[in-house]
Amino acid sequence: MQINTKKTLRLYWQHTKGYRPHLAAVYLAVMAAAGTGTIVPLFFKKFFDTLTLPGDRSVLVGSIVSILVVISFLEGLRWLAWRVSTYFNAIFTPAVIAELSKTCFRYLHKHSFSYFNNNFVGTLVKRFARFTMAFESVHDKIIWNIIPLVINLSVTIVVLWMRRWWLSVVLIIWLIIFLLINWIFTKYKLRYDLARAEAESKTTGLLADTITNHGALKLFTGYKHEVNRYSEAVDRVRQLRRYTWHLDGIFDAVQGLLVIILEIGIFYGALRLWEQQAVTVGDFVLIQAYVIVIFHEIWGFGKLLRYLFSDLADAEEMTVMLTTPHEIKDTIDAQPLTISQGTIVFREVQFNYHATRKIISDLSFTIGSQEKVGLIGPSGAGKTTIIKLLLRQHDLTAGAIKIDGQRLIDITMESLWSAISLVPQDPILFHRTLIENIRYGKPEACDAEVVQAAKLAHCHEFISEFPDKYKTFVGERGVKLSGGERQRVAIARAILRNAPILILDEATSSLDSESESLIQDALVNLMQSKTVIVIAHRLSTIMKMDRILVINHGSVVEQGSHDVLLKKDGLYKQLWKRQAGGFMTDEPAKDIYEGIIHEVPESVIDIVTETVKMESSLKIENTPDGANQNLP
Repeated sequence: MQINTKKTLRLYWQHTKGYRPHLAAVYLAVMAAAGTGTIVPLFFKKFFDTLTLPGDRSVLVGSIVSILVVISFLEGLRWLAWRVSTYFNAIFTPAVIAELSKTCFRYLHKHSFSYFNNNFVGTLVKRFARFTMAFESVHDKIIWNIIPLVINLSVTIVVLWMRRWWLSVVLIIWLIIFLLINWIFTKYKLRYDLARAEAESKTTGLLADTITNHGALKLFTGYKHEVNRYSEAVDRVRQLRRYTWHLDGIFDAVQGLLVIILEIGIFYGALRLWEQQAVTVGDFVLIQAYVIVIFHEIWGFGKLLRYLFSDLADAEEMTVMLTTPHEIKDTIDAQPLTISQGTIVFREVQFNYHATRKIISDLSFTIGSQEKVGLIGPSGAGKTTIIKLLLRQHDLTAGAIKIDGQRLIDITMESLWSAISLVPQDPILFHRTLIENIRYGKPEACDAEVVQAAKLAHCHEFISEFPDKYKTFVGERGVKLSGGERQRVAIARAILRNAPILILDEATSSLDSESESLIQDALVNLMQSKTVIVIAHRLSTIMKMDRILVINHGSVVEQGSHDVLLKKDGLYKQLWKRQAGGFMTDEPAKDIYEGIIHEVPESVIDIVTETVKMESSLKIENTPDGANQNLP
């Protein structure tokens, strides 16, 4: 806890670099304003002492006016010092907050895919906001509260020492006791402030999660369940807040008692001195002025200290994120990837998510230059993991992946990702316009290039129907578009990117038959002169590949062309028979299918399979525009 607090302050201090002259100007101006304000009561003492002097009042008025002139001058200086401090602070604070925000953004997005998978979006956003807000709050407390407090107390102790040394000693002893109690209490309360901050982050994360999945909440009648979960989380925050506020109330009571003791004690001592004619009325005014200043500053100091540590507690979670090393990062001597052929080699690759969960074991294969390769296999076989390893979303447990002889570990991730176009199964779009989403594949592309890519992906048609055309906002994660429309926008983005390596991860899974037929030509054009990896459960998509790798349990169990694999009695043939037979892959249908397989001779199954293929091909050829919506 203390270590993270020091790290937070260190991070804040590092980001003041470049603006420290402004910070110095703020500090000096505040010190001047506070110091001047503490000196003014000395002249008020002289003012009242002069008022009580015997003699000709017309003569005394001149002296009193002179004192007022000095007081006016000092007050003017204090006013000017405060104006200077606010001017330079208005430059310093927004600049540092901006630098902190940029650092948080840059560092956050360098974390691995796993980091984002393990953290709620809402929680990360709240950590981000708290970190910058905490800096502003801590900085304000230092310049507007702590510095004036230190200056006022220092000058007060010196002045009281010059008047009566024992008054200073009493004040110093009282301050030590007061500050010690504050420190002990604040340290005790900090643990609950941290717990409260963590509970608030969890509540925000839960809220964000339910908003993101609001559809599932409604359709699966999870409203009451989620309300109960959120209520429990909010109640936890309420309990922690109530406890910390009760602690504040207890300390305020103790603090008020200490202030009363100091006030009565000092005035009683001053009264005894007045009895002995050792102090004047002006001394009482001076003491009263300083006591008021002390009470004003000290009364808020307890809460100030507690709020200060509360702010640091709010910043702690982001500090942990900023000081957590990136799980996957470029090596020191990493070089940009140079694509010459686009050859991809997996050599004895192993990957474990955990020590006890092996996903990929001893995986080796080569994808030649501009070769089109399909990955097929049961769910959970490791197909998507292979793609993630190629994109270096995870680091290997053992083995190596090379592109044109360059190991992934030896090249920069930015250059790797720039050489690959990915069309995922569930494309996520930014809440921006359609033209911005498509242009994301090539930021420097002109409007004409964007439109051409959209036409090739057959999304120009539905875009043209929107009132705002390409300036239509798609909503968060693209929710205003259908699944097929989002998929076509993602394909347009890949077409525009035109990277030498193309990955299609169930790229047509969200398309209806008509939409799928519309983009077949686009995909053929997109795949030209590229090394292509296609993952699909629809074997009709895979069968046109140059080579098919059949993946099971993280290994290649078969490979070859569609025709070659059908001649083998292996997993691919089983999968093909199931799809060609029109059966689902759920267990009841599977059992029925397996029963049929055992009863029917193998030769008959082969004849039926080929017949289905031929009929399907004939229907596709005779359907307008090649649409296959009428296929059984």
